[in-house]
Amino acid sequence: MNNRMEQEKIVSIEDRIPKLKQQRKQKTNKRLTLFLCLFFILILLVVYFQSPLSKISAIEVAGNAHATGESILKQSGVSIGTGFWNLNGEQAEREIKKMKEIKSARVLKTFPNKVTLQVEEYKRVAYAEKNGSFMPILENGVVLKSDEKSLPSDAPILINWKDADQIQEMASALLQIPKPIASSISEIYHAPEKNDSWHITLYMNEGYVISGSVRNIADKIKAYPSIVSQLKPGTKGIIHMEVGTYFESFEKPSDSKDKKDQGEELNEAQE
Repeated sequence: MNNRMEQEKIVSIEDRIPKLKQQRKQKTNKRLTLFLCLFFILILLVVYFQSPLSKISAIEVAGNAHATGESILKQSGVSIGTGFWNLNGEQAEREIKKMKEIKSARVLKTFPNKVTLQVEEYKRVAYAEKNGSFMPILENGVVLKSDEKSLPSDAPILINWKDADQIQEMASALLQIPKPIASSISEIYHAPEKNDSWHITLYMNEGYVISGSVRNIADKIKAYPSIVSQLKPGTKGIIHMEVGTYFESFEKPSDSKDKKDQGEELNEAQE
């Protein structure tokens, strides 16, 4: 009985030896394959970093409407031939944001060697006229130096504005005005009065004049379309929006009753 059991054990071990050898061989092959893969990856990395593929070969500037791509690229410090992986994107973003026109900046890398400088500019809400030149006023109130002589059409022109704080206040007000109304404003004169140093006169593209104050014009002017719709076709004049809202025609009314009636119509439109 014991001899039989010993023989079965011997046969069992002999059967397992080929399987163990096969398993060891498979493990050895896997290790060798892994080693060779790592070796070739290292070789490829060395070749890549030594080749032009690891250098920046294309730089694109996107999102700019007014600042030139050349000025943004120069400010970023990024250049063709710089190591793709050596580029400090955060530093380049900080440098770009030092430009007065730029609100935000991002440096995007696209493998293998392309870089995109994505920027967002401050909106131009108006232009300041000075000695025949038009200087852009940004949404944050900053006035850019410019030699632009052509009459801008994308924002109103501020005339007779000298105080930086008042310019910033006006810029903030313009941002709150609905775009369809803001695009109808042609010129904004700073016309301070005895009781209101913030008084302004707005000239509209439709031929109307608005008299108001910087402090509440963003709210008051929202009634402009409704007011104009209540006026007789061809009637032009001044829409007063200082405290109450009423219309004063350029043509003198035939009697006081006509003027009173027209004022009542504007009050109804305001409501």
